[in-house]
Amino acid sequence: MSDDLARIAAALERLAPAPSKPADWAAAPAYVWHGAARPVARLVAAPLALLKGIDAQKEVVTRNVARLAMGHAAHDMLLWGARGMGKSALLRAAVLASQDAEPGRIALVQVAPESLGTLPDLFADLGKQPRQFLVFIDDLGFEDHDSTGPRALRSWLEGGIEARPGNVRIAVTSNRRSIVPRHLSEQDDPINPRDSVDDRLALADRFGLSIGFHTCSQDDYLAIVGGYCTEYGLIWNEGAALEWSKRRGARSGRVAWQFVTELAGRSGTFL
Repeated sequence: MSDDLARIAAALERLAPAPSKPADWAAAPAYVWHGAARPVARLVAAPLALLKGIDAQKEVVTRNVARLAMGHAAHDMLLWGARGMGKSALLRAAVLASQDAEPGRIALVQVAPESLGTLPDLFADLGKQPRQFLVFIDDLGFEDHDSTGPRALRSWLEGGIEARPGNVRIAVTSNRRSIVPRHLSEQDDPINPRDSVDDRLALADRFGLSIGFHTCSQDDYLAIVGGYCTEYGLIWNEGAALEWSKRRGARSGRVAWQFVTELAGRSGTFL
């Protein structure tokens, strides 16, 4: 019987996943966090010069990321607004620019929204490192009745006992400035008509920088297309670019890039 038990125990050990190795937080330019860290060998981002139509936003974000990389006072950031206007692309490009200027000083850590509950573990790891980190949560949104998530995020940003450490700043992208859904019925609360609205806006107010992105004009859209086409040596015309945006039902940096990808594919160009 003891031999049988020993064989069963050995088989179970073989089936059990190997324990994950501690992350080397100095080894990579970027990481993906899902309760454990996965290093990203190369941070891919468009050059800042190609991100057109968002000049004011670009200046604010790049300056703040550069301050963080240098270990200076820097803000948590909320980038909100129109879809496809370069919110996440700008964050990646700003971190990459700071890495080029100051190699090894800063890393980007992307956290999936479903892994928010493990942020205290991430912060505990990052707080021990002699490096700066921008923790990036892309396309964040909370359900109508989720009060735990927004309150936890407020605590991590400021004031809680598990707030992010001094070498870490948080950057969030969202389609809504308030991050959480808002409804007209909130203002009809018979007890206190402002409490519900103020509680939701309090989350956005915890970010030192709240940066809005808006649907681009036709001129901006064409400038974005032209910038990419010049960079990659593609021939294009305004009529085709505008027709593409009409078929897509929007003008944005994302739609411009999709048009450029189509042009590149037709011409046999690799982007």
